[in-house]
Amino acid sequence: MSATAGSPSLHRWPNPGILPGFGLSLGFTLLYLALIVLLPLAALAVKASGLGFHGFWAIAADPRVVASLKLSFGISLLAAAINAVFGLLVAWVLVRYDFPGKRIVDAIVDLPFALPTAVAGIALATLYAPKGWIGRIAEVFGLKIAYTPVGIAIALVFIGLPFVVRTVQPVLADLDQEIEEAAATLGASRFLTIRRVILPPLIPAVITGFALAFARGVGEYGSVIFIAGNMPFVSEITPLLVVIKLEGFDLAGATCIALAMLGISFVMLLAINMAQALSRRRFGHV
Repeated sequence: MSATAGSPSLHRWPNPGILPGFGLSLGFTLLYLALIVLLPLAALAVKASGLGFHGFWAIAADPRVVASLKLSFGISLLAAAINAVFGLLVAWVLVRYDFPGKRIVDAIVDLPFALPTAVAGIALATLYAPKGWIGRIAEVFGLKIAYTPVGIAIALVFIGLPFVVRTVQPVLADLDQEIEEAAATLGASRFLTIRRVILPPLIPAVITGFALAFARGVGEYGSVIFIAGNMPFVSEITPLLVVIKLEGFDLAGATCIALAMLGISFVMLLAINMAQALSRRRFGHV
């Protein structure tokens, strides 16, 4: 029987969505990104370009600036890696186990989001300072936490943990536990089940949480300056140098340091995103 004129086989109507068409949506997206992200970054680059290449390099290659960049990016990577491991563990406990006070623990994870960074820094300094509750005990063993890179790492772990937990948690909740039971039925050990069944779909989410924690740590200021000690070549972070330049009315120097920081961050985040894309291609979209 031939199809009628109004048959769906002869007329393919576009599937209307909630959002407008691709062209209009893309236009709004690009306009929004240009106004919110690209325009401020372009102004930063234009301001720094006024010094010329040699002027920019003289500021960016200053030993104090280089030392702060190494500290900021190195500690941020370390803190993000620590959060990737323990954030996965926290997410696993919250998803797979029921225990008294679980809702309270789940809410505590989000506290670094809600707590002002300066308050977090003061609280951490109070705990880990030489006369603090934990710092006093550490000094008995000859350990100094506050006013050292160790204190910076603790602050960045504190503010970065929720990014990993909240990124991994929904992916972990969606994993089918019947697959784990099937693997155990087929004789797979617990370690083999974790390595071959559980971890592969979680890796892209862990990398995403790692990238978010790293990006937050690189630009963190308020929670770090109170516990860092801010000693040049020892515990001085790059955001503090930018503030010092601004307080000295050296806008060009501040923009140069910020632009160098931006460039390094872009390269590192691009590498992390490429690793994430490769993991998704290998282990499948989650």
